Amino acid sequence: MEYSLETKRHSLAHIMAQAVQQNFPGTKIATGPFTDDGFYYDFDFAAAEFSDKDFKKIEKSMKKIVSQNQDFQMFEVSYDEAREIIKLMWEDFKIEIVDMLESGKFKNVEKITGKISFYINTGKWGQVSELQEFIQGKGYFDFASHMDGDQIRNLKFIDMCAGPEHVASTSSLDANSFKIARVAGAYWMGNADNQQLTRIYAFAFNNKEELDVHLKMIEEAKKRDHRILGAKLKLFSVSELIGPGLPLMQPAGMVIRQELEDYLWSLHKTRGYDRVWTPHIAKEALYECSGHAAKFGDELFRVQWKEDKFIMKPMNCPHHMQIFADNDFSYRDMPVRYFEPATIYRDEKSGQLSGLTRVRAITQDDWHLFCRVEQIKDEVKTITDIIKEFYSTLGLTDDYWVSLSVRWEDKTKYLGTDDVWKIAEEALEQAAQENELPYKRVEWEAAFYGPKLDFMFKDAIGREWQLATIQCDFNLPERFELEFTNEKWEKERPVVIHRAIAGSLERAMGVFIEHFAGTFPLWMAPRQVRLVPVADKFNGYADSVYKSLKDAWVRVEIDDSTDSLNKKVRNAEKMHVNYILVVWEEEEKSGSVAVRNYKTKDQSVMKTDEFSEMVLSEISERKL
Repeated sequence: MEYSLETKRHSLAHIMAQAVQQNFPGTKIATGPFTDDGFYYDFDFAAAEFSDKDFKKIEKSMKKIVSQNQDFQMFEVSYDEAREIIKLMWEDFKIEIVDMLESGKFKNVEKITGKISFYINTGKWGQVSELQEFIQGKGYFDFASHMDGDQIRNLKFIDMCAGPEHVASTSSLDANSFKIARVAGAYWMGNADNQQLTRIYAFAFNNKEELDVHLKMIEEAKKRDHRILGAKLKLFSVSELIGPGLPLMQPAGMVIRQELEDYLWSLHKTRGYDRVWTPHIAKEALYECSGHAAKFGDELFRVQWKEDKFIMKPMNCPHHMQIFADNDFSYRDMPVRYFEPATIYRDEKSGQLSGLTRVRAITQDDWHLFCRVEQIKDEVKTITDIIKEFYSTLGLTDDYWVSLSVRWEDKTKYLGTDDVWKIAEEALEQAAQENELPYKRVEWEAAFYGPKLDFMFKDAIGREWQLATIQCDFNLPERFELEFTNEKWEKERPVVIHRAIAGSLERAMGVFIEHFAGTFPLWMAPRQVRLVPVADKFNGYADSVYKSLKDAWVRVEIDDSTDSLNKKVRNAEKMHVNYILVVWEEEEKSGSVAVRNYKTKDQSVMKTDEFSEMVLSEISERKL
């Protein structure tokens, strides 16, 4: 039987837990789901400290378990019966999960069935444990009916698990299809007030060939790490005195950031958008009205003023609502479209901060438009066209998909009524269908005020990133009592569409640094051209070439140091300068430059005017 990759990963998580407990007796297990590239499991090591030195030992034990042809079997019991089993397992975390399931505080299907499921591994030989005798005696599972010749298959491992499915036997798995990846700390239930556990991550795929492809991608990702390239290329800095998650843009990084912002504005300014500006703080009452105060809670940065309480804005939308509210719009004005590339602030956990991709100061290319229900489809079409054009320019649209993110059945997580949500979700799905977007419905991923379309793009090495988003909101206009006058001279409530093309400029920059491996398309490259005179006597000619390119708004610099030619070229290559122009006697006589293309490694000799025309065309057309 052929099993899904998720099923294999789920089964391997159990096998890793079994291997860990074999090698580290007394270790308690918490939870272990599958992930996008494998699985992880959280452990509480009793007397030993787990490190990367133990990886091979655990992998060896896992391979042995796979070869033992252990069966996966499932049985269900009541909450109280589950507690009896878990007490014999000595697994405190599982008891807590059962309590949460029974009280409805754990989002899990078991709350609906009122049953707790256990998955056990059975194998040949081995002693009959007290736990096996208990399970057999209670009639939960009949070991006697599972034979291997004349030998009862005995209990090898047991785990409380919701499923939904595991392989029938460990022999269905490829023993070379997995590899332990890393170890990290993780709080129980993700709560920093709880006990810290040891999380062991592993990669897992269908076979060794797929695993090798992934491991090669991981190695390539290390070379492209935006934190390393950002420091090497002097794109951004992180200062301990300023604090984690608050990166500083160096001049070179600011060039990239500004080019992205300018390009985004150029795609919108002819489509009816107006720029606005709002302050970085607002009274707490604004976010209480919008619902952000309750939603973000401890993530908010609070400012105590002399009299009022203020919050550093976690979102721009409540501010934009106030701009709309201060106008008397009619149906003739609709849609109304605002743009603000504004910085917002959220107190992300320090352990989650990473370079530019996870920060505390987040600059969103934030666009809000106010429209009527019947205008949603056309507005989504316009936004979709912009998204496709922007990401086509960056070479990211060959293999993308769109998540239609809708709410889950737990209504307490969201603002608004069922009727409003139904209208919003249907409006977005219809827009996705009519705009022929490659979308899938995904539960639980909606924003707290409305459903959304999240655009998922793959970078140069196949990693998936959620970047652009379109969010449909009927709730905030209601909370802020926004209105415009319709054709009947009646007051009508607008719909708000929240949308971001790049998402966060910081995160987008981090993704693009890695996508391009630090060698950017010429239009956004901070160091487009560097002139390298072979000797001092050619500095004058280099200056004249520099001036002509500078006057044409090309980002150009001269290396007139006393370094050797080879070192000057190496220095330019280290900084990923797109074009390195070497000038000496022949070039000066013929009015030309010796061109080295850093990206393609091509070398040629071109007339100065010809080179200038080439780079200006490459810049204006935003060629890749």
